[in-house]
Amino acid sequence: MTRQRLLIAALVALAIAAFFLTGLDEFFTLANLQAYQAQFQQLFVQHPWQVGGGFFAIYVVMAALSLPGATLLTLLGGALFGLGWGLLIISFASTIGATLAFLLSRFLFRKLIEQRFPRQLETVNRGIQRDGALYLFSLRLVPVFPFFIINLVMGLTRIKTVTFYWVSQIGMLPGTLVYVNAGGQLGELESLGGVLSPSLLASFALLAVFPWVARRLVLLVQRRKMYRGFTRPKHFDYDILVIGAGSAGLVASYIASAVKAKVALVERDKMGGDCLNTGCVPSKALIRAARSAHEVRHAHRFGIKTQQPEVDFTAVMGHVHEAVANVAPHDSVERYTGLGVDVIQDSATLVSPWEVQVGDKILNARHIVLATGARPKVPNLPGIDRIEVLTSENLWSLKTLPERLVVLGGGAIGCELSQSFARLGSRVSLVEGADQLLGGEDSEVGEHVAQVLGSERIDVLTQAKALEVIATDEGHALVIEHDGKRRTLPFDRLLVSVGRQANTQGLGLEALGISASETGTLELNNRLQTRMPNIWACGDLAGPYQLTHAAAHQAWHATVNALFGELKSFAVDYRFMPAVVYVQPEVARVGLNEKQAKAKGIDYELTHYAMKESDRAIAEGATQGFIKVLTVPGRDRILGATIVAENAGEWLGEFTLAMKHGLGLNKLLGTIHPYPTLGEAAKATAGVWKNAHKPERLLRLLKRYFAWRRKDGVSL
Repeated sequence: MTRQRLLIAALVALAIAAFFLTGLDEFFTLANLQAYQAQFQQLFVQHPWQVGGGFFAIYVVMAALSLPGATLLTLLGGALFGLGWGLLIISFASTIGATLAFLLSRFLFRKLIEQRFPRQLETVNRGIQRDGALYLFSLRLVPVFPFFIINLVMGLTRIKTVTFYWVSQIGMLPGTLVYVNAGGQLGELESLGGVLSPSLLASFALLAVFPWVARRLVLLVQRRKMYRGFTRPKHFDYDILVIGAGSAGLVASYIASAVKAKVALVERDKMGGDCLNTGCVPSKALIRAARSAHEVRHAHRFGIKTQQPEVDFTAVMGHVHEAVANVAPHDSVERYTGLGVDVIQDSATLVSPWEVQVGDKILNARHIVLATGARPKVPNLPGIDRIEVLTSENLWSLKTLPERLVVLGGGAIGCELSQSFARLGSRVSLVEGADQLLGGEDSEVGEHVAQVLGSERIDVLTQAKALEVIATDEGHALVIEHDGKRRTLPFDRLLVSVGRQANTQGLGLEALGISASETGTLELNNRLQTRMPNIWACGDLAGPYQLTHAAAHQAWHATVNALFGELKSFAVDYRFMPAVVYVQPEVARVGLNEKQAKAKGIDYELTHYAMKESDRAIAEGATQGFIKVLTVPGRDRILGATIVAENAGEWLGEFTLAMKHGLGLNKLLGTIHPYPTLGEAAKATAGVWKNAHKPERLLRLLKRYFAWRRKDGVSL
């Protein structure tokens, strides 16, 4: 806790102590107010403004400090000022006091509670973001709930202050009215319990339920409005119809068929989508082939003498296509037909919220899942339309290795393919407009990757702006602006990897009012619903990730929510989403990195481990890289882990598992790891953290204890 927080906490504690030590708490009883009622009223007649202002200030202070007696003050206010003025004064005083208590709780305790119970608070805050005003309004309407507890608890959440104020102002009004009105008969009250009858409490409870009922009615009206103009089929052909047989669509179909729903899967191109045919599988096959050439070239490091490798690019591409062919049965029509899915290979267009035009037929389904994926974006550069641009989609048809290759875009795909083609023998220039490669990662990571690629004779150009493509005597060149100067990069082929555009064309979304962002990703709620409640999306079409495992994660949520959402739905959770860039050494991360933590204002503690300390890395000659782990300050809870190391993606799972299930670095340190392995570096990183948090005072005492035992042979 900071010095400022300590000071405020001390002042609040002092004020509360003074209240009780001076006996003021004993004064605030119903009997005392009744005894002094006549004197209060006489004083009010003589000095109305001073008494009114003083009463207002006292009420605000008592509410702000959560002191007992607010109910009695409300009764007194009703007796002194009458119903009208009493209600006005007390309503504002109580709300201002409550807001001050809310702000005190937020200032003093929220950060501490968030650090200690982050997962629980995050779940609460998601609910608050969605329904916070309704939660608070319902609690305020029922006087059974102590208002001071509501103030303090709400201060720990991320509800907006202005929302807390106006909801409290309105929500506390009925209860304030009851007590102010009762204050008119202050002298006749026998107890505070007599103010609220069981029937009145029941009325308040019904009033608190009303906003939720009203909300359901509003949603029902909105749903009817969305579906206006469309006729719902009386019977459905399918429980769920999936458009797109890439990673997301295949998982959605698999899950739906597994629970015995009737499923149709429509795909206009190849089964398996980008991942199988143009993405994950072929790129990893190419990376492995390129790595083999690199290993042969550098075998002398281990005392092995070799000739320079001869790269048969046709054979390399044959290996790539063979890998695709061997994986294809996992995603085939035959496999999914065997699972009970009706697989239809044709184009699909939505003609209503439940109907899809498939070829010359119209099929209908209770729910529709859109999983149409994405395609590479090509920038609108002057002259680029005069050449055949390579992308991650069409480069697999290459017959010959480009002698000179320019790669535009320094993200994951650009870095992976630059390194692979350079290892196969191309002269590669990598052009990135940002100030680092892998812009989403920490600058340390981007710099490390740039250094590695540079060491492999790749011309890495960051902060370089692509201007145009021009024809030259030798072919073509990309003109860029770099370091304030124009530079020309000749190429045989230009490979563009500047991002991907979601596939929405031809789906018929406009007619249904389903809107998309500039990148084509659809506007969805956290359940992956579009504005049409029975139409869902997942995968690259949904964003924000373009990862096969992210698509599968979303597909589970979209499918389960579609089939069972009327009983229970699940918000998609991206907190523990791992990602790997398959350069060598690999870059693997889960959770926050430093860049993200700083952008979100999240405090963290950094633990750094260099791979050159790993025995297995030394033996392998793979000492490049490091591990960075972010933890909650002073605690071992992991906020994120970044690994730059050989095969980092293969052992990132340990950190992902730890974060998902709330296991801290102490648990990793206490887990036996086989020696020597690269994964043992995870335990070594936990050891670095532990060493930084060793109990110095206890160790000093132990040092003195052992010195005492050594003296004169003392033994117990």
